[in-house]
Amino acid sequence: MRRLFTDHPATVGETYWQHLGAAWSFSWRMMLASLACLVHALLPFLFEKTGSRAIMELHDRMVTNRQRHAGSGEATTEAARRHAA
Repeated sequence: MRRLFTDHPATVGETYWQHLGAAWSFSWRMMLASLACLVHALLPFLFEKTGSRAIMELHDRMVTNRQRHAGSGEATTEAARRHAA
């Protein structure tokens, strides 16, 4: 049962608690960006680059930064790639 909570975080070089914190952080950022996009849809002169900037920042944190700090290098990165596929 414990593996249900630890296998995926381990593939990205995190503990369960580190993964929880990162996922919650991503979630809040996506919700705020989503609201900005909704406002932008109605008022196109507002938040012109907020959504695309949020996507680029989240991608950097979620993919690029994790690969740099994954710990065990290629093995962890390869496990993360397999999990994403």
